Amino acid sequence: MAHNANHAVSQGHGHDHDHGHDGHHDMEALRQMGFWLFLITDCILFGTLFATYLVLHNNTAGGPTASELFEMPGVIAETFILLTSSFTSGLAVLCMHKGNRKGLIGWLIVTIILGASFVTLEVTEFLKMIDEGAKISTSAFLSSFYTLVGTHGLHVSVGLVWMIALIIQLTRHGITPVTTRKINIISLYWHFLDVVWIFVFTIVYMMGVM
Repeated sequence: MAHNANHAVSQGHGHDHDHGHDGHHDMEALRQMGFWLFLITDCILFGTLFATYLVLHNNTAGGPTASELFEMPGVIAETFILLTSSFTSGLAVLCMHKGNRKGLIGWLIVTIILGASFVTLEVTEFLKMIDEGAKISTSAFLSSFYTLVGTHGLHVSVGLVWMIALIIQLTRHGITPVTTRKINIISLYWHFLDVVWIFVFTIVYMMGVM
């Protein structure tokens, strides 16, 4: 009898453990789905901003035009930096899959430095334009330009804060199923911002100077 009771109790514990494990998996799946929903809404947001820019980019109200304002060497440098940061974030993920925490943190730090350099160049470009009298209120073209490019820059800044928080988590807890999911998500987010920037570079800057 005692043996049966113990067996029942151990079976009960086993079921509880399974339920806990399933619950954890369900939460992870929900979080993954939440991220994909966020990415879809972000695509809609950027799609709307691009459409607005395309409609308004000729409405300069007698103010400076894109070809007068845009300095391509700086923009090309920004593009190169962001594309490189996408590559380094990919190297971080490779290190994670190999269980190399040191390499993972190292490549994340490199990605952060590159991302911060990109944001710095973008802010410098904005300040120079404002100094030349090209403010957000100057024309519909500049309003749509600052909103589109600024929204992308804000997303990059959020990504940088997110990566710093992840480095702190990795230092404390190492590579766990939770940190693995978070690294995969930030890497996807970073690649997404890269793709958006390629559209910004082509539609805003290349079309602007041509």
